[in-house]
Amino acid sequence: MQTTDVIVIANPKAGTQGKGKLLQSIDDSLARAGISHEVFETTHAGHAEEIAKSYANKATKVIAVGGDGTVNEVGRALIGSTTALAIIPCGSGNGLARDLQIPMRKASAIKTAIDGEIKAIDHGTINGKPFFCTCGTGFDASVSMSFADAGKRGVITYIEKALTGWLNYKPTTYRLIINDEKPITVKAFLIACANAAQYGNNAFIAPQASIDDGLMNVTIVEPFSTIDIPALVIQLFTKTIDKSSNIKTFSCERLRIETSREENPAHYDGDPVMLGSTIDINIVKGGLNVVVPNKEDIRKRMRYTLSQRYKMTIDDIRHSTEYIESVNNDISKKISDRNKEVLDFIKRTNEDILASIQKLINKK
Repeated sequence: MQTTDVIVIANPKAGTQGKGKLLQSIDDSLARAGISHEVFETTHAGHAEEIAKSYANKATKVIAVGGDGTVNEVGRALIGSTTALAIIPCGSGNGLARDLQIPMRKASAIKTAIDGEIKAIDHGTINGKPFFCTCGTGFDASVSMSFADAGKRGVITYIEKALTGWLNYKPTTYRLIINDEKPITVKAFLIACANAAQYGNNAFIAPQASIDDGLMNVTIVEPFSTIDIPALVIQLFTKTIDKSSNIKTFSCERLRIETSREENPAHYDGDPVMLGSTIDINIVKGGLNVVVPNKEDIRKRMRYTLSQRYKMTIDDIRHSTEYIESVNNDISKKISDRNKEVLDFIKRTNEDILASIQKLINKK
């Protein structure tokens, strides 16, 4: 391979353990490939963006080693430059990495970072703030704020915050202006604007979204009842949430969201932010170069059967439900009797959820 200038930016606190061995493996792999490179470890929030910005249009690639926060910082710094973002995912969600089909196995991800193809993808902006996967307002933004203050990361903590937050959340009335057309009014639990198909953790909020088509896919979750929760959970993880009767979807290049409230919680790629009564979201086509697996590598990795993929989903849901059961007593002390009833309902429907997914598997 032709010698290339590569910068490695690693977050030592992100997700997985054994980061020292991982960095050594990256260093060795780049050296064997004859690639000149430098390795940096971040020390504070925003550090990855600072480092990456100093090498934009100078290095050929910047390899982000960490979770979504690190990846997003590096990506923001490289927007509009000739330098490509490569990812070695080490976080809990890994939303952009999953959408780009980057392997979760570290050895394979390193190989992709070195030998992968470079392609241009879109990015979005929400009131001027760049995002790569999703942004939005409503319930998920409120959960993002609670999650950011939780002190613990991971999907289980997120589920806990989502459950307790849902019990007290009231849907909001929004005025939407789509591509500068005539406004429409909707009452929604949340509005998600997706450049990529998923939030992360294979939770597909916009299954039809494509990261390089110049459009965002908007998912409006309308008010729903407790009894709808199991079906929505299944649909979220089986790429079928757009089939739900509680969901409305459309695609556009520009979206303005207006409310009567002076402050509205929002998020961009999971980062919470409080915005005003007007939220402007736009898609910028081809704004970021990224490194993705080549077609041959993708073909070799397609070895999971459909049944195995559904089994992984079943295991994820079982794990989440077992956790909910384990913390039920603790949460019940902090919330109302109505909240406890909902948690009891979720626990009782555990078997129904698993049985429903098993039926999907059997049909396939």
